[in-house]
Amino acid sequence: MQSLAGNSGRILITGANGHLGRRTISRLTPADGLTRPVRAVVRSERAAQTIRKHSHPAVEIEILDYRDEEALTRAADGCEVAVHLVGIILETSRGSYRDAHELTSHALARAAAAAGLKRIVYLSILGSHPDSSNDCLASKGRAEQILLDASTPVLILRVPMVLGPDDFASRALRRQAQARFTPLLRGGASAEQPIDAEDVVSAILSGATKPGLDDVALDLAGPESLSRRELLERCARLHGNRPKVIPIPLSVELAFAFLVEHLLPDPPLSRAMVGVLDHDDVVETRRACERLGIRLTPLDRTLRSYIGPAESR
Repeated sequence: MQSLAGNSGRILITGANGHLGRRTISRLTPADGLTRPVRAVVRSERAAQTIRKHSHPAVEIEILDYRDEEALTRAADGCEVAVHLVGIILETSRGSYRDAHELTSHALARAAAAAGLKRIVYLSILGSHPDSSNDCLASKGRAEQILLDASTPVLILRVPMVLGPDDFASRALRRQAQARFTPLLRGGASAEQPIDAEDVVSAILSGATKPGLDDVALDLAGPESLSRRELLERCARLHGNRPKVIPIPLSVELAFAFLVEHLLPDPPLSRAMVGVLDHDDVVETRRACERLGIRLTPLDRTLRSYIGPAESR
């Protein structure tokens, strides 16, 4: 097994323009200088502009198709570790689960071997398994297996809902917390265990170099598991609000998803997406935190930071 060189080698980040990608880059490239060189991989010039706008000017940017093995091999040249953040929970006309998860993992696995990378850190989803009845979770599980079967060691981090500054999940929770009436699937019965975005970034950065994490899969989540309804009520209290919950039966949600899947080329919802969002997250976090050497942010602090009124953040 190759040894990791500590905190000096260049890190390759795929899907670098997403919320977690940009936060990872920010941690590696503070304003007072680089702590570690970064090569950010994105799919378009528009995404590259996002990186340039929010990141240190020393960050290297490569624009390529994540499924292009040769282009990824060139991008990986001179890097030590890859952080693979590419993934979707909703298929569109522009990309399938197979494209986003399995084909990108195939290409990265081969590129990593050709470039001599020492580890890949792959961000996956809680509940992922190749045999899952959910198309998204099954695809993620197959991507995990592709990387585990490859020659480059991999650390897989499976996470639930991630809450960060002004990301999709935080904005949705804030809207619901401020509303008078809030529709919730199954009345908010699903178990949620949201994790702070900064904790995910800490796990990624620790996992990039910490020994003893080769070909390991860890389930990582926040410090509390609670129902979606309880989570909403806790968020609403930050705004002095008590929204009335309107329960939506699972059968109704799935029927609506089926309908829009067949009527629209790019539906706002799919049955697989409903399954991912309604997945029960109940994770014992101690083992993962000990292996990664991280501490989780208390949920109340995360909610105040990202969901509460602006003056409380």
